[in-house]
Amino acid sequence: MKIRGLKDEDFVNYHKASMFIGCMYCDWKCCTEQKLDKSICQNALLINSNTIDMEIANIFLRYITNPITKAIVIGGLEPFLQYSDIYDLIFYFRSHECNDDIVIYTGYYKEEIHEQIKLLQQFNNVIVKFGRYIPNQKKHFDEVLGVYLASENQYAEKIS
Repeated sequence: MKIRGLKDEDFVNYHKASMFIGCMYCDWKCCTEQKLDKSICQNALLINSNTIDMEIANIFLRYITNPITKAIVIGGLEPFLQYSDIYDLIFYFRSHECNDDIVIYTGYYKEEIHEQIKLLQQFNNVIVKFGRYIPNQKKHFDEVLGVYLASENQYAEKIS
């Protein structure tokens, strides 16, 4: 699986200590739709990070041997642009009897990725944060994630 970053212990994106996986690609939909420069995106620097090629088994081993982390967060750019990798990662974790929460941060709205969400619902404990970043909005606390989100249109949902 190709990724842009992996943080073994993250305490910012979810209310549980999490492994954070930064994805490879972004279509910059949040910026292009609003005619904004992509430099305003909190993930803009991530696109220039080196590509890391890691076997899913190695990601799993790093996660499962860490006594601190209790969830996996996939974000940083757009996870649904590498949907098959994300699906394979979740499948691997679940087939190796790890049912910890897996959180996917996406800029897509639920109706835009309806089919992918439907397929992910076969797995236990999957949470998706939906919605594009819109600047200058009031941040709000999301009860599902247990953290603040930057735009009023963003929300998380436990899909399974």
